[in-house]
Amino acid sequence: MAEVLYWISTFVLILTLLCLLGYQLILLVDLEFDYINPYDSTFRINQVILPEFIIQGIFCLINLIAGHWVIFLISLPCLYYNVTLCIKREQLADVTEIYNKLSWEKKKRLCKVAYLVLVFVASIVSLVWTLTEDVH
Repeated sequence: MAEVLYWISTFVLILTLLCLLGYQLILLVDLEFDYINPYDSTFRINQVILPEFIIQGIFCLINLIAGHWVIFLISLPCLYYNVTLCIKREQLADVTEIYNKLSWEKKKRLCKVAYLVLVFVASIVSLVWTLTEDVH
């Protein structure tokens, strides 16, 4: 039962992270096409930055506690990057610099989405591996 709870929580956390990053990308694209003003865009982006970082930390912690070392090690660089951003105080989008950094912010979030898709695929492979081991 604990293994099932682990897999459900893992998939929910990954999908939540993907949704948060997708929301940020939509806001950046809306800003690029002038559908939203810079203040509203950065305010909304900054509201979901902290939950994104917390969920990433919880995801790594759950994998560490559950003993799924491969998934933990795969997700660790993203957590390290987030912690580094927090230490440097560069995690929040700046309303005065958002247009200058717009392409960088989009690329950064697209890389995180690609990275999370990789983690999601690795989780599915690990789930299938676990299920096939339990059958035999």
